[in-house]
Amino acid sequence: MKKVLIANRGEIAVRIIRACHDLGLQTVALYSEADAEALHVLHADEAICIGEAPSAKSYLKIPNIISACEITGADAIHPGYGFLSENANFASICESCGLNFIGPSPHTISLLGNKAKAKEIAKSVKCPLIPGSVGIVADVKEGIKEVRKYGFPIFIKATAGGGGKGIRIAHNEDEFVRQFAAARAEAEASFGNPDVYLEKMIVNPRHIEVQIMGDKHGNYVHLGERDCTIQRRRQKLIEEAPSPVLSPAMRKKIGECAVNIAKAAKYHSVGTVEFLLDQKKDFYFMEVNTRIQVEHTITEELTGIDLVREQLKIAMGEKLKMKQKDIEFKGHVIQCRINAENPANNFAPSPGNLEYYIPPGGPHVRIDSACYAGYRIPPNYDSMIAKLIVKGKDRKEAIAVAKRALREFHIGGVQSTIPFHLFMFQDERFLNNDYTINYIDQLIAEGCNFVGKP
Repeated sequence: MKKVLIANRGEIAVRIIRACHDLGLQTVALYSEADAEALHVLHADEAICIGEAPSAKSYLKIPNIISACEITGADAIHPGYGFLSENANFASICESCGLNFIGPSPHTISLLGNKAKAKEIAKSVKCPLIPGSVGIVADVKEGIKEVRKYGFPIFIKATAGGGGKGIRIAHNEDEFVRQFAAARAEAEASFGNPDVYLEKMIVNPRHIEVQIMGDKHGNYVHLGERDCTIQRRRQKLIEEAPSPVLSPAMRKKIGECAVNIAKAAKYHSVGTVEFLLDQKKDFYFMEVNTRIQVEHTITEELTGIDLVREQLKIAMGEKLKMKQKDIEFKGHVIQCRINAENPANNFAPSPGNLEYYIPPGGPHVRIDSACYAGYRIPPNYDSMIAKLIVKGKDRKEAIAVAKRALREFHIGGVQSTIPFHLFMFQDERFLNNDYTINYIDQLIAEGCNFVGKP
């Protein structure tokens, strides 16, 4: 592997380019017409335009991506996250073209991307499962029969879904009939696959995920958990590690479950096993994300391990140099997603020109971003401006660093979620760990605009 083409954009493309250069690898950036002046284009050794601004005409256009490899002589593709990163067909096409797909095998992506099959794997290694259908539910009649086994409320989930999409909730049988049909139609339209399965709704859970890593030689480790409970409409806003609600015994058990699932799936690359934690502190398997995560940064700061670099080395066939006993977790780390959105107006998107962009600095502050003063945030993609990652010796100190860094972060020309984060770091329930996955949506429903002190 000598030249890596990055089939992505934004801060993750910049992050991958940096890891490649650390390993002495050449890089090729792809960009759409809207991203001609993007930072990843400037940082890469080569750059090639692959289409118009809409993702379907550029970052999702597989023939254009493969052609870019032929033109530049790239011998590997890193998909980043989002776009084609969990597309088994794309990974298979890469392999058939003699390109090294930097991620798990197409078979593993397909296996774990099917939520019903992923649950079967988790069950086979005795990982606790959320009560629900064993596999795909073919019709409403079968669905109602299933629901009567474990009761409402119930999730109807697309087997090919992800990122909080393709999910409907039913609280009674009449609602179930309507939502079942709607869920199948939405799944067909969004993912080209109408299949759905059922899960008992865990009321007021916390969202815990475990970072795993496996090589092509059968070696596996986990790198601890992340607490991603602060979300809006199932989109994460604040992540931290370690989780402030897990005991050492729970941490050991959930990590072992994640590794066992990775082993059973013959997973080679970095990835994330996601769980829900109920009010009794029991955890349940939810799904596996077969890619690098947006919040991989906090695991890197907690462990001192460069996950993207390890991902590249695994793709090159190298063995993991670490055992589970070698991995140390030091301090407490928090990530804030700074998005071009207006929290005072229900997080409405705020694309546009960055008239000024002054990121924070100082001890224990990391910024992952693809923005700069004068950059235009296009309306065609996600609204992320930057990821602010801070570290402290404990959670209290990490929050103090976060507040200092947020006050130093100056962005002009667009609205941002900085006021939201400052609000949360003064919120009593957040400070006391007294919140669940629904907390932010509840605050919005109550009319909170996240301006000023809570």
